[in-house]
Amino acid sequence: MKLFGAKIGKGVVIKPGVNIKFPWLLTIGDYTWIGEKVWIDNLAEVIIGKNVCISQEAMLLCGNHNYKKSTFDLMVGKVNIEDGAWVGAKSIVCPGVTIGSHAILTVNSVATTRLDANNIYQGNPAKQIRKRVIE
Repeated sequence: MKLFGAKIGKGVVIKPGVNIKFPWLLTIGDYTWIGEKVWIDNLAEVIIGKNVCISQEAMLLCGNHNYKKSTFDLMVGKVNIEDGAWVGAKSIVCPGVTIGSHAILTVNSVATTRLDANNIYQGNPAKQIRKRVIE
């Protein structure tokens, strides 16, 4: 991926079956884990911080369509996953979303707006369910 312009830190693990649309729009920080069959549909920039876990079959989406227009125009938005965050298995991160440092998006949840640091989010759309306490 580096040959195609991706910026990848040290100690990064990318498991089998990962799909990345445009590597030149991808930055991954040190010691991050990208699980099996993750889909990074990066029509815009995707920045994944250090010590992040993107669990299996999660989707990071940067594009959507404007259903209000007859031309169904493409709309794109950057995705930013800050240091220490965890995106649960089969979860979806929508265009324009930032997941704050050490936040968790639980299994099969959908992030449609910013997730604040050190919180745990669940559901569709994801809502804060409690604070994350790191010992």
